[in-house]
Order: sequence, then C-alpha cells, then structure tokens
Amino acid sequence: METTLTQPVEKMAPMSPGDGKSVRKKKPKQIAYIMENCTGCSGAPACIQYCPIDTCMYWVPDRDHPPFGTIRVDPNLCIGCKKCTTQGPNDTFLEGCPWDAIVMLPSEEYEARFGTVKP
Repeated sequence: METTLTQPVEKMAPMSPGDGKSVRKKKPKQIAYIMENCTGCSGAPACIQYCPIDTCMYWVPDRDHPPFGTIRVDPNLCIGCKKCTTQGPNDTFLEGCPWDAIVMLPSEEYEARFGTVKP
C-alpha cells in the first residue's frame, strides 16, 4: 500500500538514529522509496542503521499480520544520500537493504505519484 504525504503516520521504533550532523538544507534531487517487497527484516532492519537523518526511516507494523511490518521513509526528511540502498554508482554493492527493496526516485517523479515534498 502506498502512503501519500497527507496521511498521518505513527513512526515506531526501530528508527534511523541519525548522526547528529546531517541536516536537510534543500529538497534533494532524489528521494528513497521503499517498495512492497520490504520485509522489515523481521523487526531488525538493516537499512535504518545507515541513514544519517534522525527518524527519517521508521517501522510501520502490518496490522493485519502481526508481528510483521515494513520500513518507510519520511520524504520530508530524506536527503537522497543513498546510504540505505544496496545499489551504488556503476552497480557497486553497498551495505544498505539486503533485499533491494529501496529505490531512489527523482523528486519530481515522487511528487507526481505521492504529493509535494517540503524543501
């Protein structure tokens, strides 16, 4: 199920811890999007530990199938750094999502699908 920017979402732990240094200064060229094949790594997601922004990535429980759930990205916090993904430049392998469930969408495409993202 896709979430629009107008739907309120309760951010639950585990969440990205952030590094205390990264701050979004402008809207990024691309935004991380979690696809439907996200498993949430059974409540111990590998991707969130790489996110440098506090609470940008967070757990959303599957209310129909507890204790399962997925990870989501707050598009208003994402800086487009790609640290949560496994696909680096020139198809190099990074340490983010082990299931390749995260893609980087151009900001314009994200906004066309889900709504406006704050700068």
